[in-house]
Amino acid sequence: MIRRKIEQRARYLLLLDDTSERLALAFALGVFLTLTPFVGLHTILGLAIAFLFGLNRAAVLFGLFVNNPWTLVPYYSAASYLGGRLIGFSSGLSLPRFGWSQLWHANFWLQLTHQWRCLMPMALGSAILAVFCAGLSYPLALYAIKRGRATLGHRSTT
Repeated sequence: MIRRKIEQRARYLLLLDDTSERLALAFALGVFLTLTPFVGLHTILGLAIAFLFGLNRAAVLFGLFVNNPWTLVPYYSAASYLGGRLIGFSSGLSLPRFGWSQLWHANFWLQLTHQWRCLMPMALGSAILAVFCAGLSYPLALYAIKRGRATLGHRSTT
């Protein structure tokens, strides 16, 4: 069922009236933004940048959905590990007590921001991985779009 919905969305993307290169660029932008450390602002930033530069908003959103609740924790764990390896893990960190109920209280977030040293590896690692994944996603998306359009017999402007 999920696969069918993804295929339907991908088919919709293939039928959009835009060049393959611009669609791939918009998708790669979405991938980049969703993997940056700006957690919670991805959609707003993606739509704002797409609107500002006249990119296809559907393609940007498609790229933004690469990072989702199932990939969020593994991705930011890997990003934190990478950033920690590059700048070193800080010793003496005392993270605030974590539980789902604490997420809704300002005290948890205030304690966490005071421990900015633990956020630096995640920010650096996710910025590096975002550039790498976006750079990789552009040629892959371009290939997939051109191949999909050829299969569908879509007349694109390229």
